[in-house]
Amino acid sequence: MNRIVQFLETGMWRISQGDVSPLAYVVLVVLKKVLLAVRFFTAKRVLSMASALTYSSLLAIVPILAVVFAIARGFGYNKYIEVWFRDAFSSQPQATDIIIGFVNSYLVHTRSGVFLGIGLLFMLYTVLMLVSNIEDAFNDIWQVKKGRSVFRTFTDYLAMFFVFPILLVISSGFSIFLATVAKQMPDFLMLGPVVLKLIDLIPYVLTCCMFIALYIFMPNTRVKVRSAIVPGILAGIAMQALQFVYIHSQIFLSSYNAIYGSFAALPLFMLWVQISWTICLFGAELCYTNQNLDYYDYDTHTGEISHRYRLMLCALLMGRICRRFVQGQKPYTALELREETQIPIRFVNDLLFELTNARLLTEISGGEKSEECRYMPAEDIQNMTLGTMIARLEAYGVWKIDFDVTKLLSDKWKQVIDVRSSYLKQAHEIMLKDL
Repeated sequence: MNRIVQFLETGMWRISQGDVSPLAYVVLVVLKKVLLAVRFFTAKRVLSMASALTYSSLLAIVPILAVVFAIARGFGYNKYIEVWFRDAFSSQPQATDIIIGFVNSYLVHTRSGVFLGIGLLFMLYTVLMLVSNIEDAFNDIWQVKKGRSVFRTFTDYLAMFFVFPILLVISSGFSIFLATVAKQMPDFLMLGPVVLKLIDLIPYVLTCCMFIALYIFMPNTRVKVRSAIVPGILAGIAMQALQFVYIHSQIFLSSYNAIYGSFAALPLFMLWVQISWTICLFGAELCYTNQNLDYYDYDTHTGEISHRYRLMLCALLMGRICRRFVQGQKPYTALELREETQIPIRFVNDLLFELTNARLLTEISGGEKSEECRYMPAEDIQNMTLGTMIARLEAYGVWKIDFDVTKLLSDKWKQVIDVRSSYLKQAHEIMLKDL
């Protein structure tokens, strides 16, 4: 067991592609990705994110479905959308009936003008809160420090809010078309059953495509399509498996229903939603490790870096950035710094974020969803000394303690302050570009 633990923690991270056979290396890469995803999933408290998203989903589900049903009625597909919704939530028939009743009542009162003002504002608030919470969760998984701007938040969310129902209606119409074609082919021995099988696969395909699109679109960074395909397919299959298990486990929940009666639909539906979000967020972790595995030399934890080691790594990064600036070359990206310094990419991203907040670096972005963010000194290169870096990093933050500084006026404290000032004065004589 000790050898297995040692291999998982350090051994497998030092195996290169030439050390093992191609098949063994593929298995090793898959193991690394899964292990990193599980490690990040537990370390980042993703289950708490899933709980928060469950609450937001319960608030937003009726307004979102009201828009979907309204658009479907405009296309004449309202009955088919209701059938699709019941099939998608077939494991929750009681909750489905309650939600559809709420949606129909919402549309009736909205059409009559009762909820046209406050109801519309509440609808927009709940939907925006849900999508904002989803984006925050995905940004946290992807180590993205900045969210979308106000303009892009409004445009992206609005586009997704209206495009998704239209795509749903179109896919439902395509399913109806295939079913009609299958019924008109009784004489074809092979084509009819094939079309019916395709119809059975449509829920799986739609679910997988939905997850792939979510993993690509939602984080405020550039996600490669090939990195999202496998996690999206796995998440879609897991969701369909959850549906299957939930439907066929209703017999084991009979005692639960006997105790709570019709009220049992709410906690069971909440449990189903939370498991669904857990699957979705774990797929996002897989997507992140799938794209960034090449930049992990070994499994590391950024929170374990000591203050002294953090200062040394910051000086190393600042030295590279300042020297390139003096040479008049193109500023570094985080990945370029990682390749030159061999510092793990998570360390590089966290340290660059701290240096930017301390007004030591300026971030140059090629776009809000571009991964080609570059970094250059924030001010005159002659002011970029080791003492400046140490002083600003240690002073970053807010002093919130109500402490009487007059107690520091003793002779010993004056000696401490003099030693500190002497240390910073000597550090100011070392230029970062010379490191």
